[in-house]
Formats: sequence, structure tokens, C-alpha cells
Amino acid sequence: MIGVDLAKAVFQLHTASMTGEPKFRRKLSRRSFPKFMAEQPPAMVVMEVCGSAHYWAREMTKLGHEVKLIAPRYVKPFVKRQKNDAADAEAIVVAAQRPEMRFVDPKSAEQQSRAILFRARERLVHQRTELVNALRACLYEYGHLVPQGIHQITRIAEILNAPNNDLPDLMREECRDLLEQIAEQTLRINARTAKIKVLAAEADTARRLQTIPGVGPLTALAVEAFAPPMESFSCGRDFAAWLGLVPRQFSSGGKERLGRTSKAGQADIRRLLIIAAMSRLNWMGCKSIPDDSWLARMVARKPRMLVAIALANKTARTIWAMMTKNEDYRDPAQAVAA
Repeated sequence: MIGVDLAKAVFQLHTASMTGEPKFRRKLSRRSFPKFMAEQPPAMVVMEVCGSAHYWAREMTKLGHEVKLIAPRYVKPFVKRQKNDAADAEAIVVAAQRPEMRFVDPKSAEQQSRAILFRARERLVHQRTELVNALRACLYEYGHLVPQGIHQITRIAEILNAPNNDLPDLMREECRDLLEQIAEQTLRINARTAKIKVLAAEADTARRLQTIPGVGPLTALAVEAFAPPMESFSCGRDFAAWLGLVPRQFSSGGKERLGRTSKAGQADIRRLLIIAAMSRLNWMGCKSIPDDSWLARMVARKPRMLVAIALANKTARTIWAMMTKNEDYRDPAQAVAA
């Protein structure tokens, strides 16, 4: 077993037998690391999940090694005394030898490219929101109060172009420049949204996921890009717990104490599922909820946000069932009637 502490320029290796007996330690440069690993007999290579970890996992697999990735939070308890590269590499090996340890599945190059596309769109949305808020702040300094939201851009343009307002010419020029920047960001966002829709229509898994109510191209692509193979979860509840759609536990002495949502796992998928659930619970979406369904009963007696979390949890379990069985979504009401 070879534990590798990855870095930009220097890689620290700690080699041990499968029973835990140390063999040797080695510090290698980035250039000599692939050559050294190519000369080693097939071994189990263990690394922390960090930048470039999935790339090196694919490279080590090509060399005939078995690769396992561990989350850094599971390695930290095994670091002895002071933290350094050698201690980190040793802790990686010790953690990987635990029989109950959980590992992260390496991502393919296609998965990572889709994740980059998804994150690029999210970054542009955040940048556009920042520009819109800056524009609203400029107008607020002159007594014009504009509500939040990208749809308020038309109203802002009307305020700036109004002939009888008291805005200085210099301020108008700066605000119009912000409007141009927002328009440019919107074009980039729309281009990436169109690309995501094309990718979601081409992939069979993404097409199948979009048959679920509330799951669109963005959510389908996020599941494909960020979620591990569904076979790694024993049931849909485990997948929902991995997404953080379960309450945190503070149980002790046989008494269960449940807190707020844990928010563990993948944040992008969880956020999209909650947004989709909230859209089904607004004043328009509630009209399509059957009166005798569990969702209608939950809405009648529970807060809306709590019901949205429960609905997102159910959607996550549905995603797991569909991906493991390779089936399209089937409406439970229609299935019972049939």
C-alpha cells in the first residue's frame, strides 16, 4: 500500500505492507512521480481527495495500480503530533487500512468536464448577481429603491433613461456600464444553459432523470457530474443522507435527539433538489398536489421549508431507485391504479 500526499511540486510517499509494517518513505518531484510509480509493482495507491486527485487516480489506474481516495476529514484523526507531508502520507495509509473506512470513487474525465461546465455557469450567475446588487446600491444612494432580482433590470434601465430624474451624468454613465456588463454575463449564462440542455438531452441517464417531477437539465447534469455510482449506496436513504437531506443527530444513552439538516455531502445537488421542492410548494404548484396524497397532508400540518426538505429527500431516493434499476419515472398514483 502506497500513501501519497499530493501537492503542486513535491509528492510525499509512505509505503507499507497490507498488515501495516512500514517499508520506505520517499519525497518525489512532480516530474519523477509518474516514472517512479511506473517502476513499482501493482499496489494499492491511496490519496486524499483534493485538487488533481482524480487526475492522478486515472493515471495510476493506467499504470496497473488499484486506487482509493479518502476524504481529508477521515484522514485528519490519524495524523500523529505535528502536521507535515510525511505525517500526512503515513496517516493516509493508516486510515485506508481501517476496515470500516469509506472511500470516494474516482471521477472520469467526462464527469469532471461536466462539473467544470456546471460550476462555470454558477460562477457567472454569482458575478451577475454581484453586478446587479452594485447597480441597486448606486441607485439607492440617490433615493431610488429597487427590489432584488435579475428581472428588475428593465425597471433600472427605465430609471436611468427617464428624462426628468435628478441623477448626475457621471453616475448614469457608470450605471449604464454596469448594465452592459450584466447583459454580457447574461449572454454567457444563456450559452452555458443551452449547452447543459443539449448534454442532458444526449445522455440517457440525464434524460431518464428529467422524467421526475421537479428535475430539469441542471439537476440531471449535476447528478451525473457530482454523484458517485449509485451502486455504492445500499439504498436510497443512504444517497439522501450523503446529500445532507437528513437531520443531524445528537443521540446518546439510547435517546435520539435530531437537529437541523446536516448539510453534509454534495451541496449543488442538494440545493437544486430543495429549490425544485420549493417550486412545487408555492401557490401555483400546490394546485397540482392531490388532496389525499402524503404531500398534501404534510403541507397541512408542517412548515413549508420542512415539507420541502422531505420532498427533496423523497426525490433523492427516487433518483437512486431509477438509476439502479435503469427505469423511467412512474407516477405512484398511476402505478397503484394500474
